[in-house]
Amino acid sequence: MRRRKHAYGVALAAGAALLASTACSSPYESDPSSKAAGEQRTVRPVEGCGTKAWTDPKDLSPSRTPARCRPGAPPPQPLSEPRELTIATGTLSAEYVAPLQVALDKGEFKNEGLDVDLKVLPTPDALPLLAKGDIDALWAAPEAAVMNGVRGGFDIKWVAGNFSPPHSKSGLWVRLKEGESASHVAMAGRKLGTMIGKGSVIAYPMEKALEQHGGGLAEIQYQQLGSADVLTALQNGGVDSAWLLDPVWRKVDGKQGYAFLGGQPPGEPLGGMLYGRALLQDDMDAGVALLRAYIRTVNTYFAADYKQDATFVTYLANLLKSEESILESTPPLRMDWEIRSGTTTRLQSAYEAQGVSEGSPLPESRTVNRTLYEEAVGHTP
Repeated sequence: MRRRKHAYGVALAAGAALLASTACSSPYESDPSSKAAGEQRTVRPVEGCGTKAWTDPKDLSPSRTPARCRPGAPPPQPLSEPRELTIATGTLSAEYVAPLQVALDKGEFKNEGLDVDLKVLPTPDALPLLAKGDIDALWAAPEAAVMNGVRGGFDIKWVAGNFSPPHSKSGLWVRLKEGESASHVAMAGRKLGTMIGKGSVIAYPMEKALEQHGGGLAEIQYQQLGSADVLTALQNGGVDSAWLLDPVWRKVDGKQGYAFLGGQPPGEPLGGMLYGRALLQDDMDAGVALLRAYIRTVNTYFAADYKQDATFVTYLANLLKSEESILESTPPLRMDWEIRSGTTTRLQSAYEAQGVSEGSPLPESRTVNRTLYEEAVGHTP
């Protein structure tokens, strides 16, 4: 599958029409007769990946230890023919994108026979491209737009997680008004700055935080902003609350007039890799190879204490174009490729509360596929 150059301009122009049409039958929905879809794949034990390479999806314990193989595992299994793959991501500077950046820089994708291009695209723009096959994967999250697209027939599934949060303050931050404190903030009517806007996965943890502060998902205003603009808007008053990621929240932590209200549930990734039909069905070998390279990168470079290695932190800061001091000031993320049971159900409930969900909730069988990462580490459920 040597890929042609993608007609991004044409596809982006068609994006709105594609998303608007998802209530009807999609031209990209699964073909049950697809050979790859019906093919029974053999899962074999993988050197370096034992019982610790998989955890029960039902385990939602905040103290759950993420799955791990030994460093360097799972070993590369180069494809018989090279593939050119494009992964879209909303940003290249956030720490949760670091495994992809490191895999590209260290040659882990190439070791699998993959020529990977990381392309910065917002999820609303990338989603129709993924459904059409003009990009191969999306490093994002099962947001409302994704759920609505799947409901309309797009063959897209969440195939791997990204991280579960450490003990940090990545999450909902607010500018305090006179007389307010972190324990008492009136959130109803506030304007919230986010990279995604309404329908983001942060709706799920944000709903819990808002319930404690006299607000609800339907009672706040949403302002969609670029990744570099969210913090700036919070600081200059363009928005009065924002969802800040690691390590950005350190810029306001401890400063007068700001308060942290809550973040992502510990032990539960809310985003990661999304595949379209190309890697789910047409070329599953490439789909598994891509996750194998990602998982190997996590096992090799992202140990639980990866920020204790000063040389690696310097390398990471340069790769992400981030300030080294800011990167050092936050705990390491718990890089976590697994997907917990029921996450997309809980997300859809929050989207319904925001008024951005269309139709009945989708069962997990329509939204999640764990078989590719299980094959990559040699686990048979």
